[in-house]
Amino acid sequence: MAVTGTLAIDLGSSTTVLAFQPSAGGPPELLAIPPYSSDDPCVVPSLIWLASPQSVQPLIGRQVLDAGLAASGGGGLCRDFKRRIGALAGEAGPAAAAPGGGGEPLTPEQAGSLLITRLWQALPAGVEPTRLVLTAPIEGYRGYRQWLQQLSSLIPVQEVALVDEPTAAAIGAGLPAGSRVLVVDLGGGTIDLSLVALQGGEGRAAPIAQLLRFGGRDLDGGRQALRCAEVIGKAGSALGGRDIDRWIAASLAPDLGDDPGLLEISERLKCGLSEAEEVTTVWSAAGAPSRALRLDRLQLDRILRERGLLQLLDDLLERVLAAARAKGLDHDQIDAVLPVGGTSRLPSIRHWLAERCGSIPVRDQRPVEAVALGALALTPGVRLKDVLARGVSLRCWDQRGGEHRWHPLFLAGQSWPTDQPLEMVLCCSRDGQRSLELVLGEPIEEDRSEVVFIDGLPQVRRRPAGEARTQLWGCQPAPVTLDPPGSCGLDRLRLRFSIDADGQLLLESEDLLSGSLNAARVLGAVR
Repeated sequence: MAVTGTLAIDLGSSTTVLAFQPSAGGPPELLAIPPYSSDDPCVVPSLIWLASPQSVQPLIGRQVLDAGLAASGGGGLCRDFKRRIGALAGEAGPAAAAPGGGGEPLTPEQAGSLLITRLWQALPAGVEPTRLVLTAPIEGYRGYRQWLQQLSSLIPVQEVALVDEPTAAAIGAGLPAGSRVLVVDLGGGTIDLSLVALQGGEGRAAPIAQLLRFGGRDLDGGRQALRCAEVIGKAGSALGGRDIDRWIAASLAPDLGDDPGLLEISERLKCGLSEAEEVTTVWSAAGAPSRALRLDRLQLDRILRERGLLQLLDDLLERVLAAARAKGLDHDQIDAVLPVGGTSRLPSIRHWLAERCGSIPVRDQRPVEAVALGALALTPGVRLKDVLARGVSLRCWDQRGGEHRWHPLFLAGQSWPTDQPLEMVLCCSRDGQRSLELVLGEPIEEDRSEVVFIDGLPQVRRRPAGEARTQLWGCQPAPVTLDPPGSCGLDRLRLRFSIDADGQLLLESEDLLSGSLNAARVLGAVR
């Protein structure tokens, strides 16, 4: 007899985790998906091999490893595609792979969709999910969510929910209501630091969960009151464990270049340092003599410092803590640190956490599967109040200064959807003005660190902060018509800006002269 329940899929840059929770109750379990999954822990390597663009039988996960294709590389190998899913045009970087036979490259979105749909088709007999929960990273959340919405239409399940990975990890740690948790997510392709507050506690009842409407469907099961989580501050970077493998390979064998087999050896050496002070292996390449490769913890620590990873972590942590201080939350008010992702197991990272987080308790149980298990704990629904990764500003004319200035509407770090609209009153800049132009822009945060590629390897480079800049939106909204025309210096329009649950910037306008009210309209999506 089929067992119904909720399935959580956490797509990772290196591994993908599937966890199942039966509807009848009982503990959640990680699902083995033979022949795609590996053991200890039970995860699916995020790998795809396509023999040709028209291949109908791709190799998935462990099949790629067993065939030796992950080490050989080649045009048909798809890996590290998660970090590029949902990226903006010009930011996506190279495609996930270029299958053999001269076909078109497989896009990151296509690779992710192929992996998840194949895993769905290979679910164990007797497991029948009635609800699917998918997880999304903080960086690129908006584009990633759009991809997941499209993907959900390909999967025959009645209910689909979405949670962000840091929130799922915090809930999955089993922390009590009211806790504030610093989630340090170090995966294969990305780094995400988030400060998450679990609502409730201190005698306050947890709010009733809002069911998530996703892919055009309303989730049921809203009779259960769930915990509500709020992201206080967040910061991330498109750098991860796979980049550390490249750094190790370049340090141990600089003459071999970016050899796929050497990268696999480097990954094994790196993982071995989680258990031992020193690891040695033998590397042999075709047509070349064998050589011994040795790596110890001091070497790895030096590599991470020289490449700037630890300085990058310092910068990301400071951005998160600055957002917390802006909301009146001090460092000593954080209740726990939660490392997730395989890279968080490295001794250098654990030492960094101990130095920077001091006396804050570290919850480091099950770092690889924490997100998937936490996603199950968030079902059947949770009211997730996210924060803006980037702000929105409106260009206004400064009559006194005789120049345009940017007026912030919503700042990076503010929560959404908004509870109350932001209201502002504008006047005309000249007599006879027949319309008010709405020019929107996105403040560009001047990071002190950036990831650049030098000789094919990612590097963390420091740069001084310059004058704040604002980037115009690519598509500007239509102006507001004034009828009758306005007079210079006379208050004319009352504007009310808000952000809805879908991340859309809305505007409602009121003409103070004619008394007419324009219903809310969508100006564009915020990120």
